[in-house]
Amino acid sequence: MKYIIVLADGMADYPIGSLGNKTPIELAKKAAINSILPKSVIGLVRTVPKGMVPGSDVANLSILGYDPLKFYTGRSPIEAVGMGIDIDKSDLAVRCNLVTLSENEYYDKKIMLDFCAGGIETEEAKELIEFINKKLGNEIYHFYAGISYRHCLLVKNLKANLCCAPPHDIVDKCIFDYLPKDKTFLELMTKSYELLKAHPINKERKAKGLKAANSIWLWGEGRLKPVKSFYEKYKLCGTVVSGVDLIKGIGIMAGLNVPNVKGATATLNTDYTAKLDVGLDALLNKNEDFLYMHLEAPDECAHRGDLTGKILAIEKIDALIIKPLIENLGKSTEDFTLLFLPDHPTPVSIKTHTDDPVPFLLYRSDTDYKQKLADYSEKSAKESGIYLEEAHTLIDKMLDFEFMRRYYV
Repeated sequence: MKYIIVLADGMADYPIGSLGNKTPIELAKKAAINSILPKSVIGLVRTVPKGMVPGSDVANLSILGYDPLKFYTGRSPIEAVGMGIDIDKSDLAVRCNLVTLSENEYYDKKIMLDFCAGGIETEEAKELIEFINKKLGNEIYHFYAGISYRHCLLVKNLKANLCCAPPHDIVDKCIFDYLPKDKTFLELMTKSYELLKAHPINKERKAKGLKAANSIWLWGEGRLKPVKSFYEKYKLCGTVVSGVDLIKGIGIMAGLNVPNVKGATATLNTDYTAKLDVGLDALLNKNEDFLYMHLEAPDECAHRGDLTGKILAIEKIDALIIKPLIENLGKSTEDFTLLFLPDHPTPVSIKTHTDDPVPFLLYRSDTDYKQKLADYSEKSAKESGIYLEEAHTLIDKMLDFEFMRRYYV
């Protein structure tokens, strides 16, 4: 038996009044998902424990079987691991976004115009981060370039109170109430603006009508905490496929294989085929037991308030990931269990995460049951009456056929 989780980041949403009170999941064409409904169980699961900030870090850690109440210390140390940074348990890792702030005001009066600097390309972003590290880095502070707008600051042996809001939560807001409490971090951010606004790359971007990456934004700090390996927990060998350093970091910490996939951009235009090929190779050629396929696009679109893009992202996941996964595994001699779900809702209407429970679909290829399920959505999952309070038990449910048998009707 092969075990597969396909994670559509931020896919869950709220009903949209102007569209008949339907959600993007309901509006999206999902032929592949619909085809497996007869052998599936659907329900709701809480991926973010009550009282914790709803983020992909907490939610994905939970879905992969690790209770975030026990193992979560912050987003950035996980991302640092995913970036291949040599991090010590005493180091403070800090997420470093390249963002677009408004001009012509004092720094603390600026508006957060874009949390991702217009989706800046990795090559340009790398040059800017290396420039910042040359100007602001030292033996204590070191900036590391990541992918697109996502980067890392590693701080050696320093206790600090950063407490800076995620930039995607404050788009179109004045940054005054969300700046770091620590004066050193605030100074780094302020100086970065003065350095970046005049950088040739930003002058060229503005000339092309693109958003300038005119400031860094520091947030999500934490220190590394080891976890038990995935194999030790479940006796399964597996692979994580993602274009996001955070998800890669969780996979590496869990002792899973985490290949770098060319063209995996964590955007709507990611190379779905390349990600699929790597996943299928792990399952069918390398004979691994487990695949965690993470797709970031629905979340990215929702943070931008892009409803059309979010619906398209869901449709691409269905057509370019779910459909060929089912087809290729169906041609093999392997039975498989598939878990499909988002990590958290990212409603287009508010452009940020919420901690509402999310709909999950659990399918097994080796059953003869024929469920009468009309759809997979937030609404149908709620109507099922199935609710799991702790997402870190989901993999146990995948491995336990009796769990599914109880809910087949």
